[in-house]
Amino acid sequence: MDEYRYDHQTVKGFIVSSIFWGVVGILIGLWISIQMWHPAANIQPYFTFGRLRVVHTNGLAFGLGVGAIFGIFYYITMRLCRRPLLFPRLARFHLYLFNAAIALAALSLLAGYTQSLEYAELEWPLDIGVVILWMIFAINIFGTIFSRREEQMYISLWYIIATVIAVAILYIINNLSIPAGLLKSYHLFAGVNSANVQWWYGHNAVGFVFTTPILAMFYYFLPKSTGLPIYSHRLSIIAFWSLVFAYLWTGAHHLVYTPLPDWIQTVGIVFTMFLIAPSWGSVVNGYYTVGQDWERAKNNYLTKFFILGITFYGLQTVQGPTQGLRIVSQLIHYTDWVPGHVHMGTMGWVTMTVAASVYYIIPKIYNTEIHSVKVANIHFWLVLIGQLIFSITMWITGIQQGALQKAVNPDGSLKYTMVEIIAKNYPYWEMRTVGGIIFTIGMLFFIYNIYMTIRKGKALQQA
Repeated sequence: MDEYRYDHQTVKGFIVSSIFWGVVGILIGLWISIQMWHPAANIQPYFTFGRLRVVHTNGLAFGLGVGAIFGIFYYITMRLCRRPLLFPRLARFHLYLFNAAIALAALSLLAGYTQSLEYAELEWPLDIGVVILWMIFAINIFGTIFSRREEQMYISLWYIIATVIAVAILYIINNLSIPAGLLKSYHLFAGVNSANVQWWYGHNAVGFVFTTPILAMFYYFLPKSTGLPIYSHRLSIIAFWSLVFAYLWTGAHHLVYTPLPDWIQTVGIVFTMFLIAPSWGSVVNGYYTVGQDWERAKNNYLTKFFILGITFYGLQTVQGPTQGLRIVSQLIHYTDWVPGHVHMGTMGWVTMTVAASVYYIIPKIYNTEIHSVKVANIHFWLVLIGQLIFSITMWITGIQQGALQKAVNPDGSLKYTMVEIIAKNYPYWEMRTVGGIIFTIGMLFFIYNIYMTIRKGKALQQA
């Protein structure tokens, strides 16, 4: 297959777009971390914590995360199917529509229009736009797979298929709403049912936006970047089917000690504990792949990103099920421990794997080498250190919050007021901002390296 037949422009467009929205999301994240310990950083009415927080989560989950998924999935699918995209013009329209949708989403959230559903805040007109975006994506992905010239379906294609199908089902069902005007609607479900459906969606949105797509990238780019075959294709298939089966039953662990029936909570907890096995199936597969030649981990900068990324995935998939247990949940639920858990996954597992994938793709598109391996290594260490500071301080804060909220005097009255508890958080919140700044500087090194690589590639093409 001649390289010029691949749609590199669309792939590059999505990657550049995702980086742009990632910068916006990360900077807003820094801003709201400052607002936690410096209330004067809240600027009425549009730039308060309540409005910026949802722009931060949606901007990174959908602008950075889904944008990168679109571009990288197109790249992987074309190569594993050994054919160009079935509808290249549709893919280009998909790129433009994606950027328009993210911009409108950010503006609507800043204006205060929200369904008040976690990771599903967008009001119904934008939900329709998201569904159209995903349909376009599905048509191109499935059309290309069905017309593929490579009979064997590598594991990354299985993860791509699971992502496309699961996200469509999750998003449509959870966003079923009754419109009450152009920019207002009410969830079709009510009370406990609304909470149950929401967290069936909320946890699985993490599973099928931050897990299965990233595993597709990991399984494709780790062997490509190291030159080592994946350790066990059979293990990857077993882990895939186990993960997909179990993940869809786990959402209720977010609702432990709520009015949700105990049996539903228990089902969520049981399947959450089961998830450790398929998750670690991929972790073991990654370690044993590189274990064929551990020198690659020292000498190949991409290997460091992928191995540390899968390590954080492994840690997260032990920590997540553990905190779903009732005995642990009663201490850390509704505390900073939970966002600390999420950020270890997004800043460690997701960002490291996506960044490494982009480091691999951009030089291939321009038929050149990465601008600077040294800069890439600086990026690696900064995001690693920043993420560890960020996550660990939130875990400490969460345990402290849980313990102080439960402390009682001999007469049974609460020992600490909420004001006293919040005051004790400030040193950790300030440290979290420091970790965020270090992480952000690391990402700026990444952006510089990609920009210079593109610039070098264009110069070579024109020479």
